[in-house]
Amino acid sequence: MNLDHRQQKSKFKILNSNGEPLKNQEVEISQKDHEFLFGCNGFEFVPYASDQLDAEAAAETEKYIARFLDIFNFTTLPFYWGQFEPERGKPRTEELKKAAQFCQQNNLTVKGHPLSWHTLAPDWLLDLSNQEIWEAQIKRVKRDLNDFKELVDMWDVINEVVIMPNFDKYDNGLTRVAQAKGRIKVIKELFDTSQKEAPKATFILNDFNTTAAYEILIDGCLQAGVEIDNIGIQSHMHQGYWGLEKTQDVLERFSRFGIPIQFSEVTMVSGELMPAHYLDLNDYQVENWPSTKAGEKRQAENVVEFYKTLYGHPLVEGITWWDLIDGQWLNAPSGLLREDYSPKPAYNELKKLIKDEWWTETKKLKTDVNGELEFTGTIGDYSLKIKDKEIDFKLEKNQAEISLSLA
Repeated sequence: MNLDHRQQKSKFKILNSNGEPLKNQEVEISQKDHEFLFGCNGFEFVPYASDQLDAEAAAETEKYIARFLDIFNFTTLPFYWGQFEPERGKPRTEELKKAAQFCQQNNLTVKGHPLSWHTLAPDWLLDLSNQEIWEAQIKRVKRDLNDFKELVDMWDVINEVVIMPNFDKYDNGLTRVAQAKGRIKVIKELFDTSQKEAPKATFILNDFNTTAAYEILIDGCLQAGVEIDNIGIQSHMHQGYWGLEKTQDVLERFSRFGIPIQFSEVTMVSGELMPAHYLDLNDYQVENWPSTKAGEKRQAENVVEFYKTLYGHPLVEGITWWDLIDGQWLNAPSGLLREDYSPKPAYNELKKLIKDEWWTETKKLKTDVNGELEFTGTIGDYSLKIKDKEIDFKLEKNQAEISLSLA
């Protein structure tokens, strides 16, 4: 697998505290993080960071946190409107701020999910007219983007909009608006508002639909002038692994837009597969869905192939696993950890990829008479040590020269 797009060779010029070349000096360069976003949703951070847990629950969550931080540098926090603001005008802002601050303190890039979604929309929207619903939605976007401007780096602007105008399981307000305004207009107004309020953030269009319908929607958005920063692709594989052929097909079809891609919600189960006849995964409700030894072996093998395929594509910028521990959404054995927080083979294999195979080993090098040296490594964050001094730097794509000073 060619990973040249994940590497960078750069010439370093190192200066001493007087601004002169540091000649013939041994240095040590160590990787600290990937630029690539290896993530997982971190909903458990919310009650923990807000001190909502008793001592026993907090201790259990700390096991989760330790496993999380051992391999991930990216997380998704829950901003489902109906849960975030169940009572109009009383959002859980401070609670989510504490979670975002906790993530920031632990060097996690944070994504908010989502600003708009017909599912889990607040019930109080149902009493409003279409115009009032839309005004409330735009107000919500402006408020939350400003409240979290320094804490949340990226947002799923609108979630699962391919199906939104046709969603008929229950009334939710936003489907009404999408039917009246049209999907493209809804998306454009949300993206335009978001980019105006938080111009430095990354804004994502996210969907589970990987058929031509999503491609057509993206085409329509681009023709309408919507500036999509990332294309989000969900891949909940409760009914079985996509396989290499489908994965490559999805990558090929969605890479034609030239827009960075995030695989935003990845699920693979380590137990029996959900029966294929369920069209809506939410319709499959079971009390007990255990992980099995054979299932864990299958999950690990599939995780390795899937992550290698995605990491090998130059347009993919992030992968988010959905639910670190078993027994979360749909009570599925879809975690990388069992319910006792012990790691499954998939967790161990993923850690090997992220922190070993795709990680640059610490290198000891020596500057020449001009204070220069060459270094090749995985794109990301590094530290350079010289005797008792340490300098942090970023190794970025197409960065041919880097100048570092001990001053």
